[in-house]
Amino acid sequence: MAYSKSLVVLFTMLFLAPSVLATDPDPLQDFCVADLDGKAVSVNGHTCKLMSEAGEDFLFSSKLAMAGNTSTPNGSAVTELDVAEWPGTNTLGVSMNRVDFAPGGTNPPHIHPRATEIGIVMKGELLVGIIGSLDSGNKLYSKVVRAGETFLIPRGLMHFQFNVGKTEASMVVSFNSQNPGIVFVPLTVFGSNPPIPTPVLTKALRVDAGVVELLKSKFALGFPGVG
Repeated sequence: MAYSKSLVVLFTMLFLAPSVLATDPDPLQDFCVADLDGKAVSVNGHTCKLMSEAGEDFLFSSKLAMAGNTSTPNGSAVTELDVAEWPGTNTLGVSMNRVDFAPGGTNPPHIHPRATEIGIVMKGELLVGIIGSLDSGNKLYSKVVRAGETFLIPRGLMHFQFNVGKTEASMVVSFNSQNPGIVFVPLTVFGSNPPIPTPVLTKALRVDAGVVELLKSKFALGFPGVG
C-alpha cells in the first residue's frame, strides 16, 4: 500500500512539474510592454514587445488629462486607461479610469469582476453607493464624497456614482488589475446579445412583458459615453 501511494505521489509531481517550472507569481523582468498586435497565445495578459521596439514613453500617459464628453444619456463619460490603452501596464496588475459627470449625471450600477477599486473625487460632489451581497442583506452603503475625498469598492460588488451637485464633477479611480472588466447592470440585463428571453425577465422582475420590451428597446444600442 505504501509503495502504491509513493508511485501516485511521484507521478503527480512529474505531471505538475512542467506547469510549476513554467510559472512564477511575480514579474521576471522590469517591463513587459504589451504587444497588442501580437499573434502569440495570450493566457493572462499580452506577450511582451522587444524592449528595442517599446519606445521610451510606455511608462507615461496623458489620456486622463482631458475631460470626456458628458452629453450622453447617462450624463457621464468614462475614459479608460487599462492595458489596451496603456500597454505599459501589462503584467503589473494596475489600471485607471476617469469619469466625468454633468450635473445630475450618473455612472450607473455596475460591477468590476476582476478588481477592487479605489477612487478620489477630483471636482464636485458625488453620491457613491456600494451594495453588499446577499450575505450582508443587500445593504446599501452610501455617502456624498466631495473633492479630495476617497472611496473604496471591494471586488465584485455592485456600485454607482451620481452627481448631486449643481456643477460638473469628476473622479479618478484605480484598479488592482490591468483589465478589471465591467458589467453594467441595466445594459447586461436588457441589452445582452442575444437578448435574455422576455419570460425569464418578467418572472424575475415581476413585471409585464410590455415593461420588459420597453426596457430592452432603451438599451438596444448599448451605453453611449462608455469607454
